[in-house]
Amino acid sequence: MFSTPQKERIALSAYFLLSGICFSTWASRIPTLKTIYNLTEEDLGNLLMIMPASAIIGIPLSGWLVAKFDSRIPLLIASAAFLLSLFSLSWRFSIFGICISLVLFSIAMRIINIAINTQSIAVQQKFEKKIIGSFHGVWSIGGILGVLFSTIMLNYDISIFWHFLFVTVFGLLLTVSMFPMLIRNDKSTVGTKFKLGKPSKYITLLGLMVFFAAICEGGMYDWNGVYLKEIVKQEVFTYGYLLLMICMTISRLTIDRLMEHFGMQKLYIAGSILIISGILLATVFPYLYPVLIGFGMVGFGVSGLYPMTFILAGKSKKYSVAIVMSIIGTYSTVGMFLGPPIIGYLAHGFGLQKAFIVFALAGLTFIPLSKMVFDHLKKVG
Repeated sequence: MFSTPQKERIALSAYFLLSGICFSTWASRIPTLKTIYNLTEEDLGNLLMIMPASAIIGIPLSGWLVAKFDSRIPLLIASAAFLLSLFSLSWRFSIFGICISLVLFSIAMRIINIAINTQSIAVQQKFEKKIIGSFHGVWSIGGILGVLFSTIMLNYDISIFWHFLFVTVFGLLLTVSMFPMLIRNDKSTVGTKFKLGKPSKYITLLGLMVFFAAICEGGMYDWNGVYLKEIVKQEVFTYGYLLLMICMTISRLTIDRLMEHFGMQKLYIAGSILIISGILLATVFPYLYPVLIGFGMVGFGVSGLYPMTFILAGKSKKYSVAIVMSIIGTYSTVGMFLGPPIIGYLAHGFGLQKAFIVFALAGLTFIPLSKMVFDHLKKVG
């Protein structure tokens, strides 16, 4: 049978999978919610702005949780809240009700991101080969499953209520069944005091990298369906999301081997080039196949940025792993939720095609930022 480390890896993979399913379920049905509530691009941008605001509010809570408990405890509670808030988004509330659901959804997602990445560092220490990239690959597989299920629901005209209910019930069953196998006693006894203030230069640089990665990734998640529907005039608007997730999954499942063969610094530059090229292709040629190819290039480009940066974050000596994940996770969560409303506001003023150039600019930042990170590592030995 499976050894204890293998069981811990399987259980954590299940939580990564579920997180991917839930997020892609939400993101792939944003065009549906936009139609239900008759939202303009500016209205949708305003609605999505709730998410980064909520993530910032959740900073003290998440910092306290990762310092106070083993990471599996907040992971369990946040996963349940994540699922229930997802389900509540399918209720035909007023806009105020949707706002409340998004607040809970965003805070829960922030806590999950910190907890699962903290767990991944602890599980990695029990294996000789690199496995962190595979966890992020499983998240992307969850994203594919989520968008595939969304596509089926759309094709058979299943209401968003029943769609989200199915996902919630499945998620709760998976959450409870996998919880006993999660790694225990991973709370650090040193470096656990979370203080708001200026972090080290190294952590700041890593934070900026995941911030821009999150702007690109989060914005693509939330707006690629709208782009396919309104710019390309594609009725089944989930195709772009599906291809994006497939490319991200392929890349993340191979990123551990790519890191060993090419090194992280070259992969950061390659990721930057792919993001820029993919966005330019999709915006200059707004037709189905060029857009799909462009979105796929963005998926390949952005996919390795998270696992590589989290591996680098685990090398920090100033804080415990949990606190480093909380600090880096703050940048990540704010970027993930800030990207979509920025696109909404720019789309309202300049059109959606021109707004997508933001992703290319975000991708460009990885060349100078990664150079500064590796220059710093060379100096400290």
